[in-house]
Amino acid sequence: MVILLVVLTVIIIAVVDVVVRLTLKRMEEGKILKERQRALDLGLRLEFAEEAKSLKRVEVPAPKARILAVDDEPVILDSFRKILVLAGFSVDTVETGQEALSLVRKSDYQFVFTDLKMPGMDGLEVTKAVKHLRPDIDIAIITGYATIESAVSGMKYGAVDYVEKPFTEDELIEFANRLLIRRQDRVARLTAPEIHLVTPSSGILSSARVINVPGGVYISGEHTWVSVQMTGEGLIGLDDLFYKTVGTPTSIGLPKEGQQVRKGQALFVLQRGERSLPFHSPLSGRVSKVNHELEFNLDLMRVRPYEQGWICMIEPSNLTADLSDMKLGADAVAWYQAQVESFRRKLAEEMAVNPPPEKAHAATAEQNAEAAWQAFASCFIAPQAGPASAPAGDTAH
Repeated sequence: MVILLVVLTVIIIAVVDVVVRLTLKRMEEGKILKERQRALDLGLRLEFAEEAKSLKRVEVPAPKARILAVDDEPVILDSFRKILVLAGFSVDTVETGQEALSLVRKSDYQFVFTDLKMPGMDGLEVTKAVKHLRPDIDIAIITGYATIESAVSGMKYGAVDYVEKPFTEDELIEFANRLLIRRQDRVARLTAPEIHLVTPSSGILSSARVINVPGGVYISGEHTWVSVQMTGEGLIGLDDLFYKTVGTPTSIGLPKEGQQVRKGQALFVLQRGERSLPFHSPLSGRVSKVNHELEFNLDLMRVRPYEQGWICMIEPSNLTADLSDMKLGADAVAWYQAQVESFRRKLAEEMAVNPPPEKAHAATAEQNAEAAWQAFASCFIAPQAGPASAPAGDTAH
């Protein structure tokens, strides 16, 4: 009986705790919503004639992003302000392209939403001008059904997506949040990570913005690593830079145990969708062991790349010569910094020259990952790689 009472007491306390947390969360969300509503009410009464005659501005505390919307229909702009402000965005609206460009020159926006059909300066002209003045701003086109083809054409000039009129509240919020996620993903990929030399005193840093470089392993130009074991064999894997910039592959083609390989010969293949990325052996010799755990859990390569994430072990035939052109320890830090800069430049190029397919509204985080995959291949994989299949073993998913 006593045990039952104790159990019931624990359950009641847990339920009360959950209810209190949910109540406090809802109260906080309600408070934030009221603050945004007050900002909206205030903003709609403000005039900014000195900046742009038709400007209406609504600022919210800690906004998700700042948006400038331009449309010659005031009712559309009213909808943008009322919907996006309550969703957590700070919003400026103007009725002409010329006013929009004036604001872009002196204000920081993450997004510009422009109507396609406007008198004077149309949406395509706004898109071209904004990308010239502020290439860091993401542009979305507001379009009607009859002008979707033109909106897609606008993406060739730098627009990232389009939204069709009329739109519902949920559709516009989903659209804006999708653009924000995509932008955050792109910015994260293009932000230079920190290079961290792992030592017994410093250890491995878990941050996604840190490239860990263990002091005792050799790094090849393709970013495979070699750790020389007590037996003289070389343990081989992929370094932290690959996973922090490209991500986890969907499958891997492993070599076979007993397979003879030469340095520079295909050793294993990573796959992501329909794309294959062949990596070449950093050592010559015999494959003495393969990490079959990867057949069941590829995340090991990302979470613990230098421990459980190794790919295979090679019994080398010419170890000293094979290691001579690899980077080791502290000497690799400056080299890594140059490698990261090379990758970032190539990734920016890939994102710029490979717009989304015409049937898609915009590049997604998935397409950003595809660009990262291609940039890594272009920067680091040996030119002789070419199209590849699994080198010898089966493909693990």
